[in-house]
Amino acid sequence: MSSVLVTGGCGFIGSTFIRWLLEDDPEARIVNFDKLTYAGNLENLAAVAEADRYEFRLGDIADRERVDGLLEEFEIDAIVNFAAESHVDRSILDSTPFIQTNIVGTQVLIDAARAAGTGRFVQVSTDEVYGSLGATGAFTEQTPLAPNSPYAASKTAADLLVRAAVHTHGFPGVVTRCSNNYGPYQFPEKLIPLFISNALDHQSLPVYGDGENVRDWIHVDDHCRGIAAVLRQGEPGDIYNFGGRAEMSNIGLTRRLLELLDRPESLIRFVPDRPGHDQRYAIDCSRAETQLGWKPTVSFDEGLAATVEWYLQNSDWVERVRSGTYREYYRQQYGERLGDE
Repeated sequence: MSSVLVTGGCGFIGSTFIRWLLEDDPEARIVNFDKLTYAGNLENLAAVAEADRYEFRLGDIADRERVDGLLEEFEIDAIVNFAAESHVDRSILDSTPFIQTNIVGTQVLIDAARAAGTGRFVQVSTDEVYGSLGATGAFTEQTPLAPNSPYAASKTAADLLVRAAVHTHGFPGVVTRCSNNYGPYQFPEKLIPLFISNALDHQSLPVYGDGENVRDWIHVDDHCRGIAAVLRQGEPGDIYNFGGRAEMSNIGLTRRLLELLDRPESLIRFVPDRPGHDQRYAIDCSRAETQLGWKPTVSFDEGLAATVEWYLQNSDWVERVRSGTYREYYRQQYGERLGDE
């Protein structure tokens, strides 16, 4: 049985990956290590909480002693690092937590994995490390790194720490980079769930600038299948891009959501643009398709409609997250007080 440490496993993508891997691989044992900051929601994993092959541990990836103990206790074979501060707007307000978790925490994981002889390390990154594209072209794994926000800079630094460990120590590290994820259980401050929630409440939808910034969207299930493929067969030292081949402007996406929700476009409210806002992202994922046999399978039209339907059917989950009462689940399950955020 393989033993996988998933850091940040209570977040949107991490929890999806855990649920997916437990179902896909009957031999996998997963240890979920999460600090449970604002976006970490144990309730996302309620369906697997009692599974024999799943364990949750509370803690910080920057805590070397804690990480060492987990690697020894569970005889970890592989680490998949989702743990990160990930919201660009928050990084603009205060980059300090991003430096601590995304950079220092990644280096602690690398050092602990090296000391323990862990056989595989997957660093889950973002296309934002590449910066911004013009009207044409797409990011490849060879695109120069040019981060334009504190968040993107912190993820770039983490990627380079993995690269340095590979080249200096022969570390078995692999990096994945993806376009914008969407799907169920996404924290409501991100664009799609935020706009769904606001539209349902007849509140305005704040669109940055003129709304013509373009993003490539990938369904979270497709992304998690890609990460699993890298975990199983990715080459140490390599980078793999994952995208949905679904480019859309922010204003186009906003109008699509309003149409699906039967809400008027009068809810759109243009707000001053985000500082340093990247104009366009697009991912060339041909390497993953060729080398891993992976490809996106969820079309954006189908995936977006299904996502909207999920939020309509799970309004109670949304309200618990928006009000903060979702954090009570941890207290009820584990009888411990959450640490300060």
